[in-house]
Amino acid sequence: MSKKSTYRILLAAGGTGGHVYPAIAIADALRDSARDAELCFVGTRNHMEWIAVPKAGYDIKEVWISGFHRRLTLKNLAFPIKLGTSIAQSYRIIKKFKPDAVVCCGGYVAGPI
Repeated sequence: MSKKSTYRILLAAGGTGGHVYPAIAIADALRDSARDAELCFVGTRNHMEWIAVPKAGYDIKEVWISGFHRRLTLKNLAFPIKLGTSIAQSYRIIKKFKPDAVVCCGGYVAGPI
């Protein structure tokens, strides 16, 4: 059996720097140790990962998800729709990218992945 030459790693992190910057550090370490590894992030467009990840030199794919509010609000009515959509988006991302491993570092985006 031949050894696979390229590894594909999908990283999911979002919302705050406490989730995103550790994921970028993991990606940097993977890139340094396995230069031929293909790395891709998953995040949300309206949070800081959308700027920080490309700035660090990585591709990012969008998943439409947000948190669930503890008190009853109109925004919670959209949550089931967002969750279903994000699961479908995650499935398509995983099917297309075909990762060997998935690393989730927290944030709402990690749930559907």
